[in-house]
Amino acid sequence: MGKFIQSRNFKGFGIAIVLVVLTLGWLIHSQSRASNIIPDSPVVKTQVMSADGNETSYSYSGVVHGRFESQLAFQVSGKLIRRNVDAGSVVRTGNVLMQIDPIDVEQGVSADRAQLQAAESQFKLAKDNLDRFKALYDQKLMSQAEFDRYQNVYDSADALLRQARAQYTHGSNQLNYCNLYADGPGVIAGTYAETGQIVAAGQPVAVLVKGNEREIEINVPENRLIDFNKVQQFKVTFWALPDTALEGRIREVSPMADPVTRTYKVRISLVNPPAAIKLGMTATVSETASNGGLAIYLPLSAIYQAGDTPGIWLVRQGIVHWKPVQLGSFGDGDQVQVLKGLRAGDMIVTAGVHKLREGEKVRTGDDID
Repeated sequence: MGKFIQSRNFKGFGIAIVLVVLTLGWLIHSQSRASNIIPDSPVVKTQVMSADGNETSYSYSGVVHGRFESQLAFQVSGKLIRRNVDAGSVVRTGNVLMQIDPIDVEQGVSADRAQLQAAESQFKLAKDNLDRFKALYDQKLMSQAEFDRYQNVYDSADALLRQARAQYTHGSNQLNYCNLYADGPGVIAGTYAETGQIVAAGQPVAVLVKGNEREIEINVPENRLIDFNKVQQFKVTFWALPDTALEGRIREVSPMADPVTRTYKVRISLVNPPAAIKLGMTATVSETASNGGLAIYLPLSAIYQAGDTPGIWLVRQGIVHWKPVQLGSFGDGDQVQVLKGLRAGDMIVTAGVHKLREGEKVRTGDDID
């Protein structure tokens, strides 16, 4: 009986061992199969970049100005009583352009003249006395102290005379300043004062354009200034002269932006402008992009911002790589121009860019098919 029970226990123990071995084998096989399963790579929407076939160009509206422009102003303040010119008037050197009421200045000049006459009279008397008493002094008929007193009176009268003459000259100049003269031949480009207006000394009242040189004044935004300076030549067209197109070159770029518009004032000189180009005409200055490439546009959904730097995901042999780009102007719809960082033929990810990682393997629509 004991042997029978021992035999049954042994058989049961053997069956248990077999079951454990089978279970372990199944678990190992399942784990091996699971380790060989590769998760599916993400499917992305891609686009092959292509150029639109047109050169990237920028245009700026401007106005025709003269090469040499003078802001004219009175050197004295007062009421404007006469204006002899208007915008577009042709003037010559010495022409009186405007006049300020001189009545107050004339009164001052009259007072200065009277003081000058009094000073001249005092000087003449002091000189006669000095000459008279010098003769007595030479004859030893006058003391040194007495002669020195007449010499001092003469010196004071001479100083007062010179002061009166200077004051009279100053007053005469002030009277002459009541007239605004053209300091050279040219054209009046604009007037900023009307008859009856009170103007201050130094306040611009007119602009005089000298010479025949013409140029275009435009305003360039700060994000275009660096590339703008690299352009060597420009094409200038005119709204009033549709058949006229001239070559232009940068002559001057303002070193400081306008505090209101935050744009930089630029002067474009014209090469051999015809006589038909008039001051104040509206002009358009066009420049070709300095990179000499073609305009490439991509959807906004393709932009992945890394900090402050915009970039895109390039797909190369099924692997994505992030690359920074320089963006330009916005196009139609949700398109944005790429200035640097892309070439025609590059494949980029246009959807799901925020779920990708550098070096990650992806699948495109062609892989699925």
